[in-house]
Amino acid sequence: AFAAVKTDGSVVTWGRADRGGNSSAVAPLLTEGIVQVFGHQGAFAAIKANGSVVTWGRADFGGDSSAVAALLTEGIVHVCGNCPAFAAIKANGSVVTWGKAGLGGDSSAVAALLTDGVVQVCGNQGAFAAIKADGSVVTWGHSDVGGDSSAVAALLTEGIVQVCGNNNAFAAIKADGSVVTWGMAHFGGDSSAVAALLTEGIVQVSAKPPAGA
Repeated sequence: AFAAVKTDGSVVTWGRADRGGNSSAVAPLLTEGIVQVFGHQGAFAAIKANGSVVTWGRADFGGDSSAVAALLTEGIVHVCGNCPAFAAIKANGSVVTWGKAGLGGDSSAVAALLTDGVVQVCGNQGAFAAIKADGSVVTWGHSDVGGDSSAVAALLTEGIVQVCGNNNAFAAIKADGSVVTWGMAHFGGDSSAVAALLTEGIVQVSAKPPAGA
């Protein structure tokens, strides 16, 4: 499906109805004030000028945000989607998540780390990684695809400036130009074969599913 933002702040949608192509259920909320729309495989989330969020599409993929509606009425500055969930950063640096619980929609296990200081969130097929203002990284979602970063936790406590995700892994650039990877090994989560080349001088990482970072 597609969602187009017009100059008057309204949104037009089309495509597969149950994946966001039909936005009639929230049509009155999409007539004005939309500044940005974020979509993934099954749903859309739109930020309005007043900092609120409107969602539609497949309910269990985040099209239904009623469980966190009270947290999405104001202050949202960015929304990131992975395949079946969304994560929204608020102006106070906190994060709100919804969608498929086991694939990033439920961040309760790391909730205490997401109450402030988050400056960037990156998602992949089933997990999220958030960079905090102190350069540390917080991860959640499906453990196999990067939701569990405990194996490299000591390398993610400071100095992270960018995180990039592909389908099933993450790669993070540190301020010293080194790279840290985690997630499914054969999708790029294991970079040991080129580790000697990733210790310094890296300025950008890009990903293309299903290859590694």
